[in-house]
Amino acid sequence: MATRRRTAAFFDLDKTIIAKSSALAFSKPFQAGGLISRASLLRSVYSQFVFSVGGADHDQMEKMRHFMSDLVTGWDAAQVREIVADTLHNVVDPLVYVEAVQLIEEHKLAGHDVVIVSTSGIEVVKPIGDMLGADRVVATRMGVGEDGRFTGEILYYAYAEEKARAVRQLADDLGYDLGECYAYSDSSTDVHMLEAVGHPSAVNPDRDLRKVALAREWPILEFNKPVALRSGMSLPPAGPTLAALAVTGLIAVGGVLWAGARRRRPGG
Repeated sequence: MATRRRTAAFFDLDKTIIAKSSALAFSKPFQAGGLISRASLLRSVYSQFVFSVGGADHDQMEKMRHFMSDLVTGWDAAQVREIVADTLHNVVDPLVYVEAVQLIEEHKLAGHDVVIVSTSGIEVVKPIGDMLGADRVVATRMGVGEDGRFTGEILYYAYAEEKARAVRQLADDLGYDLGECYAYSDSSTDVHMLEAVGHPSAVNPDRDLRKVALAREWPILEFNKPVALRSGMSLPPAGPTLAALAVTGLIAVGGVLWAGARRRRPGG
């Protein structure tokens, strides 16, 4: 008798699970900790504004990626770990979409693995994934030198086509049946990841992704209710707590031009 292949749900993070850029969300704690200047804080706030109200195309994303990469170069990783550990729940909890939490719960109850695939840094994405009960994460990784400081070198960039490659690699390694898998994202740069699975959905899609979703008759989901997780909203069982946290400062792709429509419920 053939072994039944596994099913996974792949989630983008920013503007899909949480309401803003996960990396830029930590700008104020880093400024309070002395890691960034007031001028850099204001530029980060401006970048967040662009991200929130209009989305960002590929060129804008590249400019912001270089800015954030340069910004964190030389940061002491130990200090970053302390700041992120102390502020994670205060920063992230109020940003999580209740609809995303419910959808993650549905997939977990259906026996599906939940995988977060994000352009943001692994050191931010992993603890958020643990908090939400994700089984694994794929995220950007930056180098840390022998002195314990970020070098600015990007070791792995989880962006655009690379997300799709990561999804296919996980399917090969873990036995996922991609035809039965699900994927959720807000950004047109994630079309390749959405195309890799049998059940793609656009969440709060940017203008270009909305066009693609409408043309291909993909479900378009509206997530618009951030909820504080400590308010009593039930969550899937959390994974082990990440002991060492650090931040790369890379932002994830996002957009906010969305259209509401029905969504396909995850099956067994």
